[in-house]
Amino acid sequence: MDFLTTLLLLVHLIPVSAPKNGASSKSRKRIMPDPVMEPGVPGPIHEALLYCNIPNVAERSMEGHAPHHFKLISVQVLIRHGDRYPLYTIPKTKRPEIDCTLVANRKPYHPKLEAFISHMSKGSGTSFESPLNSLPLYPNHPLCEMGELTQTGVVQHLQNGQLLRDIYVKKHKLLPTDWSADQLYLETTGKSRTLQSGLALLYGFLPDFDWKKIYFRHQPSALFCSGSCYCPLRNQYLKKEQHRQYLLRLKNSQLEKTYGDMARIVDIPTTQLRAANPIDSLLCHFCHNISFPCTKNGCIDMGHFKVIKMHQIEDEKERREMKLYLGYSLLGAHPILNQTVNRMQRAAEGRKDEIFALYSAHDVTLSPVLSALGLSEARFPRFAARLIFELWQDREKPSEHSVRILYNGVDVTFHTSFCQDHHRHSPKPMCPLENLVHFVKRDMFVALDGSSTNYYDACHMEVV
Repeated sequence: MDFLTTLLLLVHLIPVSAPKNGASSKSRKRIMPDPVMEPGVPGPIHEALLYCNIPNVAERSMEGHAPHHFKLISVQVLIRHGDRYPLYTIPKTKRPEIDCTLVANRKPYHPKLEAFISHMSKGSGTSFESPLNSLPLYPNHPLCEMGELTQTGVVQHLQNGQLLRDIYVKKHKLLPTDWSADQLYLETTGKSRTLQSGLALLYGFLPDFDWKKIYFRHQPSALFCSGSCYCPLRNQYLKKEQHRQYLLRLKNSQLEKTYGDMARIVDIPTTQLRAANPIDSLLCHFCHNISFPCTKNGCIDMGHFKVIKMHQIEDEKERREMKLYLGYSLLGAHPILNQTVNRMQRAAEGRKDEIFALYSAHDVTLSPVLSALGLSEARFPRFAARLIFELWQDREKPSEHSVRILYNGVDVTFHTSFCQDHHRHSPKPMCPLENLVHFVKRDMFVALDGSSTNYYDACHMEVV
């Protein structure tokens, strides 16, 4: 077990929502796992802790690292929203009691939290692209609503924003002190958790920003495919991938036994329990250190949780091997990667607009992008995951531009499919921009079957 996991387990950094009616927090059941029970190799508890992404643990990051003669000219950030309340409930169980109001002196804490709350309250008349203008700018319910961002989620992105500010604004001067609205590009899906996550990161990045300079665009699709969403072949790959998932589940007798046991506890049919996606709710209990649900028939426990989480890990492994998801990802991620490359090319030509772009998205946005880039070993996107594209100019050869790609602070550039060979044959510390351009404009389609040369043709091929 690594140091971070051990630290989290030993010092109880997992936040617990405040008890109701002044009740003592000592009476609250905890589910902190016993470190001795988790094997040395990454297992379900280790993976779940990484997924929770508990804030307030110092994070090392490699963003902004480059030789002194390189100049940073563009940064594009793709994030998953922060910690949220479950999207599903386990039938016949009590909803986890988590307070989604923001309280500055409650854990998890961030020095900018109180100022963030104040600043968000001043933006109530802000005009964003419809329907975003009807969404609250920060979470505010004493009992979280389904899918609502929590205080943990806000703090996660305040931390992300502050980290990126220290590197990109303070160190590299990416944005001037008098930055203008056209130097930012901001886009989010129509969920409050993504808008609020984007605002939290933006506030950490540009504290006390001028509301008149902030405009979030609305993206109707979780794939951020804009006007290029119709893609029949992508949908066929997805159906085949879902069938693969179904067959893997049928082969897992321990998983079926676990679902049956949990269904007996809550007194519903097994199919109904599975449809309620219990892992989503159980992860919320786990991340917030709240005891799993109990009924008169017994309690859902850590054993059940481990079996379901372990199946997820095995599913991700088989998914990488079977390549069906890769086909889905290459087509699903192409539109947003194409936007990213086009923006980089404009910056390389000297354009000064949209030099910082932020896409606030979901796990189903990041996951296909990671897969399409060839980052097959990347972990499933945790809460508040960040994927960053940096564009650099060589001051000694101003016509040459290079890219770096970082996932949760780790430089993964030379793990991408388009830059592995370059790393083997070149001493240069970064990847040439043209490698990424050729990959997005041509090689992504070649990877499918070799006959298509553009997105439209690739989308309308017959699946093999």
